[in-house]
Formats: sequence, C-alpha cells, structure tokens
Amino acid sequence: MTRRRPAPLPPRDGLGPVRLRLHGGPVAAELRTRFGAATAAKVAAGEVVTADGTVIDDTTVLPAGAHIFLYRDLPDEVPVPFEVPVLHRDADLVVVDKPHFLATMPRGRHVAQTALVRLRRELDLPELSPAHRLDRLTAGVLLFTTRRELRGPYQTLFARGVVRKQYLARSSAEPTVALPQLVRSRIVKERGCLQAREEPGEPNAETLVESLGDGRYRLTPRTGRTHQLRVHLASLGLPIDGDPLYPQVIDVAPDDFSQPLRLLAHRLEFDDPLTGQSRTFVSERDLDAD
Repeated sequence: MTRRRPAPLPPRDGLGPVRLRLHGGPVAAELRTRFGAATAAKVAAGEVVTADGTVIDDTTVLPAGAHIFLYRDLPDEVPVPFEVPVLHRDADLVVVDKPHFLATMPRGRHVAQTALVRLRRELDLPELSPAHRLDRLTAGVLLFTTRRELRGPYQTLFARGVVRKQYLARSSAEPTVALPQLVRSRIVKERGCLQAREEPGEPNAETLVESLGDGRYRLTPRTGRTHQLRVHLASLGLPIDGDPLYPQVIDVAPDDFSQPLRLLAHRLEFDDPLTGQSRTFVSERDLDAD
C-alpha cells in the first residue's frame, strides 16, 4: 500500500492544510477561476506551497495532477456547547468521552467544531489523529493517537475488526421481536444520500442486540458499516430515541441541541499493538442525560 507523504505545512490552530489537485497551468489563475479572488490572494501572500514545500508565486505553472497545499478559510459554525472530557491520556493515546452533536473530524460544514480540532487546540497536540470515528450524533468513547507514526498500528486494529466495542441505546418503541438477536444484513450508504439502506445480497453488517430492560439495549457490532446500529435497530422496529434519520428523515436546525440521539459508545477493548497490553476504556456518560 502506498503511503501519502506528510503535508509540507504543519497544522495551524488545530487544522492541517488543504490538499488540492490541479487541472494544470498557471496556479494563481486556476485558483482564481475555481475558488475566487480570496483564495488566489493566498499565492501573493506566500501561503501556497507544492508537495515538496516550495512556495508558489504568481509566475508558477504546474502540470495537471500536481498537488498544492494551503490553509483554508474557516466558515462560520454554530458552536457545540459541550465539553470533551478526557478519560485517559498518555504519551501515545488520548481517549475522550465525545459528546453528542460534535463530529469526530472536519468534514463538510463541520470544521473547527469537531473533536479533533478542539482537542488539538486544547491539549496542544498538533499531530493528534483519530484511530476511528463516531457519528456526529453518537456520544461516547473515542480514541486518538498523539503522533503521526502511531496512527497506522491503531487504525489497523479497527480496520481488521479486532477491537471489541459495546454500545448502549434507548428506544421507546414497544418491542415485538425476541431478543437477544444477531442481526445480519447488507447495508449500503450512497454519497449524497442521508440514509443508509438495507438491500438484498450477501450480509456485510452484523450486530448482536440484547435487551437490558426498560427500553435499554446493548449493541455489540461485529462490523462497522455507516449508521449500522441505527439501521439495525430501526429494522427491528426499535428506532433509537432522538434519531433524525431513521426510520424517517426529520429536519433539525443546526443550533438545536435539545434532542440527542440516545446512542452511546459505552466500551472499547483491544490488545495494544505496541505493548500487547489489554486496554479497556468505558464511557462515564449517562445514556439518558442531555
């Protein structure tokens, strides 16, 4: 597998630079055409560099497929009014209890208001990187590595599916199925579509669903498809309380934090890839707390 070389610009205020692939020709003119005068002005300010760190100026011409790097201008974002408690910190790892409504890392309209950027700023760890992701609406245990060279070993644990995860969820729906039950289905998530869907075919998603009584459920995923737990509970007639996507899409204002998704990444267990030590991290959040 080919590894992408490190960006030639360091993170700034918690954010790494943007990597852009060029169409070819004069760089300043292309940036002006594609992104506007404000982005093109970054060339004159000496804020745009090539992959090897060479500063681009108004005369620079690069071929199609070349990459350049620059810092983005941040959009206005609605602040997420919740702290990110640290459950564990050592030289290699930071484990936090992510709140609802906070994305794991920058994507789309969520940039500064993400766990990654906030933690880089608060902990002064510019190379902090998530070893896995939680949905923006899901709260609970989230693991980060502190240095670039550590990302691979820990991310590989999650990619191989050897990390043991347990979630808690609440559904106010009256159960009509026998539990425990191993739910197996094929889940597909298409770009641009808010919902994932189940379709016929070879199963690619497995979740053990157990009832804890009083509308509470323990979920043990054996795979990690997008929205897997939300889709599987909804398929059992047990949609998670506060879910704006399943079983139907509900429009929620960006500044409405009144109805959190009652889904919590409660427990994370794995054998440390560097030391072989057994690691266990448990959320301190209350599933029903706002």
